[in-house]
Parts: sequence; C-alpha cells; structure tokens
Amino acid sequence: MSATHANLTAAYAEVKAEITRTDTKTGLLLAFVGAVLAGAWTLARDLPLTTPAYVVGSAGMVLLVAAAGLLLRSTRPNLRGRHGFPLWATLTAEEITTAVERDLAADIAGLSRLAVAKFTSLRRAVDLTLTGGALLILAALLTAGGAL
Repeated sequence: MSATHANLTAAYAEVKAEITRTDTKTGLLLAFVGAVLAGAWTLARDLPLTTPAYVVGSAGMVLLVAAAGLLLRSTRPNLRGRHGFPLWATLTAEEITTAVERDLAADIAGLSRLAVAKFTSLRRAVDLTLTGGALLILAALLTAGGAL
C-alpha cells in the first residue's frame, strides 16, 4: 500500500469518525432539548404566569423547538449524495472496487462537506438551546418574582 493511499484511508476514517461523533452529539442534544421542552411545558401549564413571563417563556420555547428542528435536519440522511454508500448502491461490485480505488479523495471531500454541514447545524442548535434555556430561566425568575 502506498503512503498516499494510506494517508487517504486514514483521512477517510477520520471523516467518518467525525460524522459519527456529530450524530452522537446530535442525538444526545435532541434528547436534552426534548426533556427541557417537556419539563418547561409541564411547569408552565400549572403556574400562573405573568404576561412578561409568558412572553419570555414562549420565546424560549420557540427557540428550543427551532433547535430541535435543526437537530432533526442534521440527522436526516442525505441519500442524493454521490459519495459513499448512496453512490455504491447504484454500482455493481466491480464498479465499486474501481470507484473506491479511483475516487477515495472525492469521497473524502464529499463526506467532509457533509460533516461540516452537520457540525454547522449542531453549532446553531446549541446556540439556540442556550438562548432558549436562558429565556426559560428568565421566565421562571419573572414568575417567581411576581409570586413574591
């Protein structure tokens, strides 16, 4: 095996690992956002909210729902891609061998773009989650302050 092929194989494995890592983080964050949404809804339903608390809390919930949407979009499979298994599904066994030997660098580039898109969605979802959570905390403080 040549040094170039070994380097390409290592790069391919690294990109696949990053995609797996992103999908794992996305799944955990989606579960967390779902739990926060459920908890906030349960608490807000039983509390007498002031108008400011209602407005701020609603904005926080909207941001958390948007974060969940981004997370779901990030995990949605791209079956139209021309790299990896979507391409291989259209080829014969012989064509796969030729394509893998010839197009490993192209696969790395395509999968890297996919990984960057997933990380970008994950980053935006984290930002929305932090902002939505801060708004929910502010709504809770407004509710507690109104109850005093």
